[in-house]
Amino acid sequence: MTTQKTAQSQDNVQAETPAGRQGLAKPLRTLLDTSGLFAIFAVLFIGLSVMIPDFLTGRNMVGLLLSVTLIGTISTTMMMVLALGEVDLSVASIVAFAGVVAAVVTSASGSVVIGVLGGVAAGGAVGAFNGFVVARFGINSLIATLAAMEFVRGLAYITSGGDAVMITVPAFFELGSASFLGLTLPVWTMIGCFVVFGVLLNMTSFGRNVLATGGNAEAAALAGVNVRRLKIIVFGLQGVVAGIAGVLLTSRMGLGDPNTSLGLELAVISACVLGGVALSGGIASITGVLVGVMIMGCVQNAMGLLNVPTFYQYLVRGAILLLAVMFDRWKQTRRSKA
Repeated sequence: MTTQKTAQSQDNVQAETPAGRQGLAKPLRTLLDTSGLFAIFAVLFIGLSVMIPDFLTGRNMVGLLLSVTLIGTISTTMMMVLALGEVDLSVASIVAFAGVVAAVVTSASGSVVIGVLGGVAAGGAVGAFNGFVVARFGINSLIATLAAMEFVRGLAYITSGGDAVMITVPAFFELGSASFLGLTLPVWTMIGCFVVFGVLLNMTSFGRNVLATGGNAEAAALAGVNVRRLKIIVFGLQGVVAGIAGVLLTSRMGLGDPNTSLGLELAVISACVLGGVALSGGIASITGVLVGVMIMGCVQNAMGLLNVPTFYQYLVRGAILLLAVMFDRWKQTRRSKA
């Protein structure tokens, strides 16, 4: 009985100390940040619905969801990479490479299953290789994945012979068009990734280790976390998910194109940072990433409905990326002062 009272007293003292108050305030700050992001999205959505007549139609909403599947799916694992304190610039090349591999293997074998597995395995292999290089040799992930972005895109061109690969198995096209409850398989895949990686981040020791490593890798290692293995696994997951996205994109396009998804990595990182993921690592929110993806999708969709010229769309996407980075910097400054 005395021991329980002593423990309770210690807990109360800890909560009353500055460190204790900071620990209690952290979830509150995260909630406020996410709530603010939801408010921004709500204002944007309502504004676009009022100003653009065709925006709120059922057909456009379905199209909006389909348009963000590529960014949304990959952002779930990019969130994990950024939370780890790393970055992956090779995802666009992995998407192209996995799609080309899937197209070549499917046409050569006549089997959709073998083709899909080949594409996903190719993506996973590149991701695991990135993680191994970063973890084993201590190379900055920005440089390592920048190099991977180039040679993986080169592998896509070599595998395809420098041109798009036509798919000769009609059943492969059903991957991108199959639907359930009015939503296609790419949309359900994106939803599934948000659920799986949301649970993985928030409800498992793996997710806690990722955040701990991103916050302080040395402290995490001293606490018993195998940082090297963790990085390889996270980058491997990034490759697998990018491979899945590449296979589904190839199915939707009807061919394996080595030129596809140029600049995709910047859009994915923008969505994550806009969603509250800290570039310095240690902080991530799956709901924030979801809202960030939807904000990016709404802006892109609105520009399409308004027939905004492509070169102006580049300006808008660049501005969003800059604002996202500035927002991340502002939050870091505010947290350091707190």
